[in-house]
Amino acid sequence: MTLNRMVATVFLAMTAMAVPPALAQEKTLDGKPPLVVGHRGASGYLPDHTLEGYRKAIEMGADFIEPDLVATKDGVLIARHEPMLGGTTDVSTKPEFASRKRKVKVDGIDTEEWFAFDFTLAEIKTLRAIQPLKERDQSHNGKYAVPTFQDVIDLAKAESARLGRVIGVYPETKHPSLHSAVGLPLEDRLVNQIKAAGWTEKTSPVIIQSFEVANLKYLRTRTNVRLVQLVDADGVDKDGKIVLAAPYDKPYDFVITGNPKTFADLVTKEGLAEIKTYADGVGPWKPYIMAGKQEIGADGKPKDLNGDGKIDEQDRVLLPPTDLVKNAHALGLFVHTWTFRSEPRRLASNFKGDPVAEYKAFYALGIDGLFSDFPDHAAKAR
Repeated sequence: MTLNRMVATVFLAMTAMAVPPALAQEKTLDGKPPLVVGHRGASGYLPDHTLEGYRKAIEMGADFIEPDLVATKDGVLIARHEPMLGGTTDVSTKPEFASRKRKVKVDGIDTEEWFAFDFTLAEIKTLRAIQPLKERDQSHNGKYAVPTFQDVIDLAKAESARLGRVIGVYPETKHPSLHSAVGLPLEDRLVNQIKAAGWTEKTSPVIIQSFEVANLKYLRTRTNVRLVQLVDADGVDKDGKIVLAAPYDKPYDFVITGNPKTFADLVTKEGLAEIKTYADGVGPWKPYIMAGKQEIGADGKPKDLNGDGKIDEQDRVLLPPTDLVKNAHALGLFVHTWTFRSEPRRLASNFKGDPVAEYKAFYALGIDGLFSDFPDHAAKAR
């Protein structure tokens, strides 16, 4: 058994017994504390991708803030989780935009929505953000504007100066193939803006991420800043194995070019070695690092471990961690994993409803950073 697995196994056993974690843990690639990235801001508290949410994440201790980037009709990069606006803004309440709703193929899936690339920036600025998850606080709906990428850069710089610590920006290029297909490619727009911000080197406080591969390879020819290959999946089965199903089975540019490789192939030793040729880090969904399995009863159904009448993450038991972090580090790739959320239903049974215990378990594996909807909990655990 590797030291990595020994440390993690001991830790998880102690966590399950509600005993404080072992002090020994794997090191990050650079030996520094893992980064906390405010996922879409402080999205556990405020609507996604708003200046108010980003500011709150910074106040809570986030090292980086994450703007997902899409383009407007007039070519301006704005921060939205998807080019589809219906789930994160009040566009559906605006009669003047009712006719803008249309059907577009998004990663091969027919999607009827309002798309950012059908709106000018001036029109986008008339919209207000809403909280997309119904279980979370809805009282801030309709209060906050949609920021541009430049707004986010300006905020990070201002907060860095105010606080005396560097706040980084971690943009994701959303659906780059789709944006190219509609004549609004993201890559050069992004590079030009970060260059104007003075961010051109690996030491710059910016990291670019994408689920696609071709655009990262192109970005590698245009900038020296850090790049991260994101790795997705459709779900986890009862045994804790990764499930791959379209459109979450492979980078969409692989679909376009007929490349048979899947996201799971990207995190094999060979896949990681390929990533190393064009990126600096890998961003796997966290079950690729440590997943949980269901316990199946005699009736063939999952056991309701906490007796709440529902089957969710709380009814899963953690499996031993994989070697993904170790293998990535051996190649010099850092590992930033996602997404950490504090609602009890999202936490494996081992953590007993305590999100800090989940963070500590992943930190013990030597991850170099993580994305959290609740950056205060992530910072507290660190």
